[in-house]
Amino acid sequence: MDMRRLAKPNIRALKAYRAEEIPCRIKLDANESPYGFSALRSVPVNRYPDPEAKTLRGLVAREFRVRPGNILHGNGSDELIYNLIATFGGPAAYPVPTFSMYGILSQALNEAKIEIPLDERFDLDTERFMEVIKKQKPKLIFLSSPNNPTGNRFSSDRIREIIRASKGVVVVDEAYQPFSGRNEFLPLIGKHRNLVILRTLSKIGLAGLRVGFMVADPAVINEVNKVRLPFNLNSLSQHAAAEALKNREQMHSHIRSVVSERKRLLREMKKTEGIEPYPSQANFILFKIRGAAKSVSGNRKAADRIYEGLLRKGILVRNMNGIFDGCLRVTVGRPAENTAFLKALRQLL
Repeated sequence: MDMRRLAKPNIRALKAYRAEEIPCRIKLDANESPYGFSALRSVPVNRYPDPEAKTLRGLVAREFRVRPGNILHGNGSDELIYNLIATFGGPAAYPVPTFSMYGILSQALNEAKIEIPLDERFDLDTERFMEVIKKQKPKLIFLSSPNNPTGNRFSSDRIREIIRASKGVVVVDEAYQPFSGRNEFLPLIGKHRNLVILRTLSKIGLAGLRVGFMVADPAVINEVNKVRLPFNLNSLSQHAAAEALKNREQMHSHIRSVVSERKRLLREMKKTEGIEPYPSQANFILFKIRGAAKSVSGNRKAADRIYEGLLRKGILVRNMNGIFDGCLRVTVGRPAENTAFLKALRQLL
């Protein structure tokens, strides 16, 4: 029996997201924080977790200055994206390139997806978005800002224009917001009922917990909560995340360290011949390798060569060939890790 034929056609056509784990000395490929936290007390794991995550949601509500009724918890942002698509359906529109799960989950749920290329400055093409909103009326629009893999924030005016024009739900995914230093869309939750903001603790030191949050109008929260699985956030994750949020100074200290190192890394990369780093407001930097042939194929080969060379030296970055020809992406690590990356990169160039 061909078990593959039992799967729905949209699933058979779907390419799974690969989170490949490559053992290495310095890991700078996955946009994780180099700093972590530890749980301080034992957790009664013989009991089911709090299904409403009341303590954790209360802490998040205070941090975000909203009411607990504006918060819905998820097993990472991925689950919240899945639940949003399951609740509202498609078409789902989003710029490309961006976080791949918007497209993967839309296809997995058999919902139409509309991909709108970024402009030449990696910003939103509002003219195309307005045309899509008018003609195709997407139920959902996903905007990751700062964007992965480009690292830049989208223009605030362009995001606001899309929120005002859309008759569907506009999701501003702020996974990397802590590193951008700006917090301008949370206050708009009360003004735009169709606005949803996603946040995660994954990028600031708690990636292993898989804790994400959705901030929205209570009416939106109520609908999405209907498809949320019971006990979706385990007790250990709830406890460790709550302890980390209580220690706000340590968390913000880690963020400041990453931002400081990002500035240093970008400054040093700009001095390095043979590469072109792009500005970033996230915890990673996208950069292009300039091949000797000065062509697309030359740049791709040069990027592959540098990627493999770094890996041989025990340093793992992300190879972005296929998305951006000739580009690699490096996560900001600890100072010693960043220095080792720079030294190895310059040797290889």
